[in-house]
Amino acid sequence: MRTIRYYLPAVVWIGLILFLCTLPGNDIPQVSLLDQLHVDKIVHFVLFGGIVLWISYGYYRQKGSISNTTLFLIALVASGYGLAIEYIQKYLVVNRSFDMWDVAADAAGALAGIFVFKFVGKRYLK
Repeated sequence: MRTIRYYLPAVVWIGLILFLCTLPGNDIPQVSLLDQLHVDKIVHFVLFGGIVLWISYGYYRQKGSISNTTLFLIALVASGYGLAIEYIQKYLVVNRSFDMWDVAADAAGALAGIFVFKFVGKRYLK
């Protein structure tokens, strides 16, 4: 049970993403300017980069170090989570659909999360 304390921020973040991404389409405000600017892709990028940051932070705090391979695996799992959410939206959520560009934004954010963690980790975690 002590291990969960390292990953609690990540678990909360992942739960928040699931909640937000499974809201029915009617509950999401439509702002045409934001749609034209593809702000939702930026949101996906930040949310899934956050997953990598929080999980990596928990892993680092628990183990004292983290390898590049582990960072890549975390990003891969986060990207898979994004893909799973798109299928959930397609098949289980009213007025939502699968969007491959959201999957791409999720994966790009996850990869960016690796670089941000490495940059922050080298400066603030040691």
